[in-house]
Amino acid sequence: MKQDEREALAKQAYETAVKYELDYGCCPQCVLSTIQETIGIIDDQTIKASHGLSGGGGLMGVGACGALTGGLMALSAKSGRDRDKFDRGRYINNFRKSKELVERFRQEFGGITCEELQLQFTGRNYDMWQAEEYQQFDKARGNQCAHATGTVTRWLVEML
Repeated sequence: MKQDEREALAKQAYETAVKYELDYGCCPQCVLSTIQETIGIIDDQTIKASHGLSGGGGLMGVGACGALTGGLMALSAKSGRDRDKFDRGRYINNFRKSKELVERFRQEFGGITCEELQLQFTGRNYDMWQAEEYQQFDKARGNQCAHATGTVTRWLVEML
């Protein structure tokens, strides 16, 4: 694929992932669905399996941002180690790409956990299991989570 075609596809992927996040939520699923549509390496079962990773895992905030974990899953779907190859090494090249994504994400957004991003985006943390707090978070974050989701997806198109 030519560079200008890849850039156009990456821009389109960004826009789609942002729209999905704003319309449906669940950032890892939005990343993976968009990658499935643009590159095709993700199956429906992987999208389903990512659901619980949203909001730092179980909407608890303590784990990695769901957009980032969706991105890591996409990279591994492309170049991760298959189960029947456990005995053939660590597949370090996948770890290199994953490290690159994590470092780029941290640089761009000032952290990698949902809690760190909540602080960056709104100045405080929220208990997403309390309806009132989640509504406050949703209002305070604006389009910033959607932007992070779109950004990861754009980077993936460039990386894959």
